[in-house]
Amino acid sequence: MAEVIQARDHINPGHVFGEGKLRELKQLCLEHNVLLVIFDGELSPSQQEKLEGILDIAVIDRPALILDIFARHARSREAKTQVQLAQLEYLFPRLAGHWTHLERQESAIGARGPGETQLETDRRMVQKKISELKKNLVKIDRTRDTQRKRRSNVINFCLVGYTNAGKSSLFSTLTRNKTLVADRLFVTLDSKTRRVDLEGKIEMLLTDTIGFIKKLPVNLVASFKSTLKETSAADMLIHVVDFSVDDIEEKIATVHKVLADIGAGDLKRLIIFNKIDLVNNPDLRRNMLLNYPGCRFVSAKTGEGIDLLKETLENACAGLYTELEVKTPENDAKTIALISKLMQIFSSSLENGNLVLRGKILKIDIPKLEKEGVRVEVVKRIS
Repeated sequence: MAEVIQARDHINPGHVFGEGKLRELKQLCLEHNVLLVIFDGELSPSQQEKLEGILDIAVIDRPALILDIFARHARSREAKTQVQLAQLEYLFPRLAGHWTHLERQESAIGARGPGETQLETDRRMVQKKISELKKNLVKIDRTRDTQRKRRSNVINFCLVGYTNAGKSSLFSTLTRNKTLVADRLFVTLDSKTRRVDLEGKIEMLLTDTIGFIKKLPVNLVASFKSTLKETSAADMLIHVVDFSVDDIEEKIATVHKVLADIGAGDLKRLIIFNKIDLVNNPDLRRNMLLNYPGCRFVSAKTGEGIDLLKETLENACAGLYTELEVKTPENDAKTIALISKLMQIFSSSLENGNLVLRGKILKIDIPKLEKEGVRVEVVKRIS
């Protein structure tokens, strides 16, 4: 495998590289019998077509490569649907380039040649398939919304991080759940939620999500909307970082950017440095502690640091809850149902025709009692 880099103030709008660099690239392809050129960036359909014409071999860009990797790892119906939608939306504007050889077969000026007819047919087929996939994803999204509502009264932490940071390994360790773990990019394309064993003291759920990567294709983010929504709906994020890589700060920054892009940038988060069994660098650990106060260091493989992490999660759970008392008319079934859904009720009593409930609730859920127009009087808050 060979690599060619060119520093330019501006990318050539026609074929990206300068003429001299293209000649060098073509010669390199001939010498090494190259079958595929991958551009580490995004190419327009016309740029891709021109590069293929000049180099006389297949050319793909970064989004196409990422989509191909996703397609190889998609296992569930949801993941396959999301990847297929992203692939078709990527392919659609590139269809014209595949039929130019047939368009030249037109028999007369203004006549509809077989190439043009085939192109229009393909476009209609792709548009129809895109529409079908979007409808399927709407149904999947509704199902996920229902699942999220069922667990809305339980704290849900969500694992996020750069791809191959070890999120699935940590998920398996914390939930004692067998999950596919491999040293490859994007092994996890489906979100999974399981209960974490905190010795019965606090009820907590943990969700494993898709790994992030820099310059993630926009259409892929849009297609994985229902999966990524699990992240933005979490009570707290656990940002897993690979402690063994050289570009730690760059990968952390990439994850922060993606979180901001999907509406999860303001969520409370805990940074976990994983794979510490692969690194013996006390100075690096001290630097990370200075840069990210409260972070934790673990090895999902050996179990080092896991007990301290569980204790940290338990404390974080406690900090997200508060106890309170609410009062509502005893015959207001709608209000009582909402309170029962949001609160873990400890006790109830009647007082002058009102039902007084005392219990524990997530602090972020208190406004829901007010925003829904519920006539609830908060009598006492206990922090």
